[in-house]
Amino acid sequence: NKKAFVELLFWKSPAIVCEMTKGYSSLQEGEGTTQSRVPPWTPQEEQELRELYWKYKEVEGGDIIAAILAHLPPPGRTRRQVVKQLVRM
Repeated sequence: NKKAFVELLFWKSPAIVCEMTKGYSSLQEGEGTTQSRVPPWTPQEEQELRELYWKYKEVEGGDIIAAILAHLPPPGRTRRQVVKQLVRM
C-alpha cells in the first residue's frame, strides 16, 4: 500500500499496530479492546455500589472509594472502574 506511511503519522494502540503489520483482518471482533477485558456491571453490582456509596458518603476524612472497594464482593473491581461507574450512574 503506497499510502501506509500516512497511517504512521497518527497515534496507534498496540492492537492496531499488530493489525497493521499482520493484515487488517487479523484481529477477531472485540479482540484488543478494553471492553473485552472489563466485565460489565450487573444490576446487582450497581445496586450494591449505590448502597455502599450512600453508606460511606457522609464519613468525614475518609476515602469513600477505598471504603467501597473494601466492601465489594469478588470479583474485585479496580478503583478506576468504581469511580467511572459512580460517575456514569
